[in-house]
Amino acid sequence: MKPEFIEFKTEDGLNLPGLFYESKGSKTAVIFLHGNGSASVFYNEEKNHPLALALKKQKISILYFNNRGAHIIKRLKVIKKNKETPKYFGTAHEKIKECVYDIDGAVSFLKTRGYKKFYLIGASTGANKICVYNFYKPKNKIEKYVLLSGGDDTASYYTHLGKIKFWKLLSKSKTKIKNKKGNEIIPELLPSFVFSYKGFYDIANPDGDYNTFPFYESLGKNKLSKKPLFRYFKFIKKPSFVIYGEKDQYLLNDVEEVVETLKAKQPNFDYKIIKGADHGFNGYERELSQAVVLWLKK
Repeated sequence: MKPEFIEFKTEDGLNLPGLFYESKGSKTAVIFLHGNGSASVFYNEEKNHPLALALKKQKISILYFNNRGAHIIKRLKVIKKNKETPKYFGTAHEKIKECVYDIDGAVSFLKTRGYKKFYLIGASTGANKICVYNFYKPKNKIEKYVLLSGGDDTASYYTHLGKIKFWKLLSKSKTKIKNKKGNEIIPELLPSFVFSYKGFYDIANPDGDYNTFPFYESLGKNKLSKKPLFRYFKFIKKPSFVIYGEKDQYLLNDVEEVVETLKAKQPNFDYKIIKGADHGFNGYERELSQAVVLWLKK
């Protein structure tokens, strides 16, 4: 199944590239949000095929695109009023709240192609972004959400760095941002992690937008945040489907504990654990695709 290479512009001046798998005559489209790190929709294009083919059989198109969090560090041009300004993006510099621009840009592009109905799928960080997008723009054009492998990144960095180093770096990051040095790379995290002070503060701040799935804290571990837990997830009012792999290697808690925690917050959502699957559902793409398509048809 050959995709069409496309580009679309965001409201804040970015051109984002993507792969569009179009079902001819369709007026319904899925928008897919990838995770962070070195993620990109281009390097393993065949991984997109199972879902794209399953959707095509139901007359649904799908748009995979590189959002501003793709790659570790990416220098892009911000174009406003015919003026180009280079700026760094990628996981090291991303602020999750800016996903609103990316998702709205994808919706606007699909509208120009005649699409009327939209579904949003987010994998890993993409699941966090669905929660953040819905919170800041609840009156949006999306009809249904699919959240795949949403993770507790704040706790992951807390447990990896340890209590003292974690809070020290968070405090230092806040000061650097205040002194307009937020784009500097944090040397203490190298080589394991590459983050600017701005990017690290966004992903690690327990009271920030990113901390949408605080499983570690909610299940009786260390108290990290002051704000209500799962506030963004509980804010979702649209039909939603939450899926995890049984062997998700990035979860700090047991997957069944995680799913039961989410069920308690949103009992009317649909949930599924795919047996044998890891965080990225590698080798289980068909099972994942079948589950997603059957749910979207409901």
